[in-house]
Amino acid sequence: MTRTVNLNADLGESFGAWEMGSDAEMLATVTSANIACGFHAGDPLVMRRTLSLAKKAGVSVGAHIAYPDLQGFGRRPMTIPAPELEAIILYQLAALSGMARAEGLTMSHVKPHGALSNMACASLELARTVAAAVKAFDPALILLAPALSELCQAGYETGLPVVEEIFADRAYLDDGNLVPRRRPDAMIHGAEASLAHVSAMLDEQALISVTGKRLPTTIGSICVHGDGPDAVRTARYLREELLHRGYRLVALDALDVA
Repeated sequence: MTRTVNLNADLGESFGAWEMGSDAEMLATVTSANIACGFHAGDPLVMRRTLSLAKKAGVSVGAHIAYPDLQGFGRRPMTIPAPELEAIILYQLAALSGMARAEGLTMSHVKPHGALSNMACASLELARTVAAAVKAFDPALILLAPALSELCQAGYETGLPVVEEIFADRAYLDDGNLVPRRRPDAMIHGAEASLAHVSAMLDEQALISVTGKRLPTTIGSICVHGDGPDAVRTARYLREELLHRGYRLVALDALDVA
């Protein structure tokens, strides 16, 4: 039986003269791209260029929404009232959706970034604010969220299509949250180690923590962060090996979404 999964990456994170990642190479490998909307990274020209590259590569696109934190790359926690945060999210969704339309693309999904994602994964109240903003913009948009998180729960409650993702290059705590980046064991280094990490979770359909704890879940997507020095090699290796093992790699909007 052919198993179907999505491979995604966070892209379009350059800003002005500052370049991050290898977007063209990543877009030749992944099947969905989460594109920065200018609040943690990216700018209008970078957004448009990334969308154009995605169209040429046949990759589905989504908004990589974040707190307004260019200096901190969206990784600094913030406390923002719910109405203001909803407006911030709507602003970003409108920006990427409009840019996508100009390139002849339709935005298919939304994925929170950095501190916004981490905090919404732990707080159902915050997650509900995120989900409410997405639904207000377009209830058909797929919410791409870390597996077993409060963000997934809020998406299900709100009636959004939800795809639960795992990270190829990040380690997990026993509660299913990511190991904080400040810890030395936060990252999975190297293509081979990432494949072993991903394969074990796909085979068991469970998150596997640094202590070996299994947390059963349904995995729909795999994220390879596009800003790491080994990102392109890791993404290519994962793609080749997953295809070799009988997986079919598809865009998010081609999955059987809950």
